[in-house]
Amino acid sequence: MRLSIDHHTIYRFTQPQGRLVQMLRLTPENSHDQTVASWRIDVDCDARLRPGRDGFGNAVTMLYAEGPVDGIEITVKGEVLTSHSDGVLHGVHETLPPALFLRWTEATTHDADIAAFAADSAAGARDRIGALHRLNRALHERFVFDAGRPEPGLTAAAAFRKDSATPRDMAQMFAVAARSLGAPARYVSGYHHNDAAVVHLPTPHGWAEAYVDGLGWVGFDPCTGMSPEEHYVRVAMALDAAGAAPVAGSRLGEGGEELDVDVVVQRED
Repeated sequence: MRLSIDHHTIYRFTQPQGRLVQMLRLTPENSHDQTVASWRIDVDCDARLRPGRDGFGNAVTMLYAEGPVDGIEITVKGEVLTSHSDGVLHGVHETLPPALFLRWTEATTHDADIAAFAADSAAGARDRIGALHRLNRALHERFVFDAGRPEPGLTAAAAFRKDSATPRDMAQMFAVAARSLGAPARYVSGYHHNDAAVVHLPTPHGWAEAYVDGLGWVGFDPCTGMSPEEHYVRVAMALDAAGAAPVAGSRLGEGGEELDVDVVVQRED
């Protein structure tokens, strides 16, 4: 499948900023399951862009802009060829051991209610992969899908007590639940194409991956209750959503800021 991505991020500041430093996790990489045909990151102000990697091995672009800066627009455009993989990652360079992803974070701390839900969902499964698929479907059935922008700072435990959930919240809940079952799990950010011709989304998509002995890393998307396939473009992963955030950084200056994000993923073939 050939997917095109058009992703705009706009920051507007109430007062001019003296300096901006941003880490952009916006660049997908080639693997056995996806090939980047074209990819470009542009900004609408005088800025320096420097490629690198973060602590999880994700490709990043560091952005440095000297002020005064009233606002900045970051535009990502590209095309990626994807293939079917049954959700199993192939050809992804791993720099960290799977056991690292058993760690809790502030957003994905252990929660007794999520652990009990995971145990009930996985009951009767013959093996680890079967238990994780049951958990994925159970989360999908438990929550009403929320297509809006995620609530800042909402933890997986707090999200579990609501009736609806965003992709970020469901992916973080899956990570907490999978870790409670003893499976290393992590958050993944990227892009997802659904059946609609053109859909404008307020954020990139988020899903989860869990490690299964004998298979390796396997993707799970509680938003669909299924594993990600050729409709997905994988960009970055971390212990939680904050660690895989598409744009993160700091600014030097007073005043507030407004954020506007628009993401469009289309099928070109």
